[in-house]
Amino acid sequence: MEQKNQSPLKRIWALAESEHPKLRFSIVLAVLGVLSGFIPYFCAGEIIIMLLENTADMQNTIPWLALALVGSIGKVLLTTFSTACSHQATFAVLARVRTKCVHKLAKLSMGTLQNQSVGRWKSILVDQIESMETTLAHLFPEMTSNILSPLILIVTLFFIDWRLALVSIATLPIGMIFMMATMKSYPDKYQESVQIGKKMNDSIVEYVNGIEVIKAYNQGQQAYAGYADAVNANASFFYGWMKSAQFGMSCYRNFSPAVLIGVLPAGLAFYLNGSMTSSEFIMIMILSMGIVGPIIAASNFIDSLAQTGTIIESIETILNAPEQHHPEKTVTLSGTDIEMNHVSFAYEKEQGNILTDVTLKIKQGSVNAFVGPSGSGKSTITKLMAGFWDIESGSITIGGKEISEIPLTQISDQIAYVSQDNFLFDDTIRENIRMGKEHATDKEVEEAAKRAECDAFIRKLEHGYETKVGGGGAHLSGGECQRIAIARAMLKDSPIIILDEATAYIDPENEAVLQKAISKLVQGKTLIMIAHRLSTITGADQIYLVDQGSIRAAGTHEQLLQQSELYQSMWNAHIGAKDGEQE
Repeated sequence: MEQKNQSPLKRIWALAESEHPKLRFSIVLAVLGVLSGFIPYFCAGEIIIMLLENTADMQNTIPWLALALVGSIGKVLLTTFSTACSHQATFAVLARVRTKCVHKLAKLSMGTLQNQSVGRWKSILVDQIESMETTLAHLFPEMTSNILSPLILIVTLFFIDWRLALVSIATLPIGMIFMMATMKSYPDKYQESVQIGKKMNDSIVEYVNGIEVIKAYNQGQQAYAGYADAVNANASFFYGWMKSAQFGMSCYRNFSPAVLIGVLPAGLAFYLNGSMTSSEFIMIMILSMGIVGPIIAASNFIDSLAQTGTIIESIETILNAPEQHHPEKTVTLSGTDIEMNHVSFAYEKEQGNILTDVTLKIKQGSVNAFVGPSGSGKSTITKLMAGFWDIESGSITIGGKEISEIPLTQISDQIAYVSQDNFLFDDTIRENIRMGKEHATDKEVEEAAKRAECDAFIRKLEHGYETKVGGGGAHLSGGECQRIAIARAMLKDSPIIILDEATAYIDPENEAVLQKAISKLVQGKTLIMIAHRLSTITGADQIYLVDQGSIRAAGTHEQLLQQSELYQSMWNAHIGAKDGEQE
């Protein structure tokens, strides 16, 4: 991408670099189309002159009428082909930009992705990129032709009579003065409009995502008020902006094309004193009326140009965002041992460390658990192991290799990550499971579902494996979504399994079913799990007690009961809660 100090026009042109040949051809066709549109004016001038000179007859006028018809048809055809060509180029550019942005997102850390709201990403990748279509498809051919064609017309007028040519463009600077006065505040106003629009988009997304909570707590009126305020603020801003610009822009649009105010009296004076013929006067009078229209049409792109420039800045925030530093070439790993040495980590430096001097070793084929109070850093540790963030302090190795030396795709192949909030796409159950292995057969998918103890409930659904789960798995219960996520991980068959509170949504009756599924998932693999129910990890080879971002103790369940008061208190609280549930 080009640097921000370049003009919006250059940055848009750079964005469309791959389609420059088509766009250039479109520009040529557009210029020829506009010039063809001037031919009827010349023809009309010649016919009027013949009428005034009393030399008009069918033999003399038919060629001019035919030429006018050719010019009109030529304008339609050339403009149509120009627009078709520019749209083909534009859609190719937009597809390429979207593809680049999506590929880039996969290379960004989770921190970079989570720093922006879902509404913001949706706005850039869908709405903003789509809104560039009109500008890209019309800007270059139409604006270029609307600027070049009047210049050619003015040169023609100067050849006829330089004095009246100057008079014919005298109203344009007057109109431009009004426009420039109005446009002085445009950059600031437009930036403000972008921010207000962003707040409205975020408010809409938040309102829709939170509709269940809003209904459950009868907060419809209050929540809607916040949404309505954002929408009204957006409407009020644009109304005030347009109102403040109305006078200046009206003067510009009325003064600029008023060429006859000067051409008629000046031309008449030149004709009467004998310095201009009637045919020259008539031709200039007719042609002068075609100068300002294209210029005003070109100026209409100023708003689109500024808008697209801002959109490109948003796109550049994605394409120029710092990537995670990993090579592309696959490396050789010596097993699946995971080691963290003196790792400290902060999501935001200003907020302080989430982890401080964490050191641990997870052996290949072992069962490991992380426990601790909420917010202690358990999930952060596992997400760093999975390569979701790059660390700046300490080191993490997998199979003896620094994680920063392993390609992200290879890390993903090594690790199956099942969190408490596993996302299911709005697709069939079969395709959601198949995401674990892209080319898996239907039989392999169903076998994974059986091992995950979810085949039975899937077959009871009306459409079985072809059931659409809804956005985020909305048509299924939390436990059902979780078991489908485990089936997906089983199908992936990675040597390292990370379960981030995988039983969080499971009721006690179905917990045994899920634990049975997990035991099948992790056979012969390295298991790392975060558990809020301590009874599910008592058989782990190693339990790490995390508190305030540090490893406070490590050992088996029995060892921690003897060595750690915090673990003892957590166990006693868990047992007490479990007894309460049984009662």
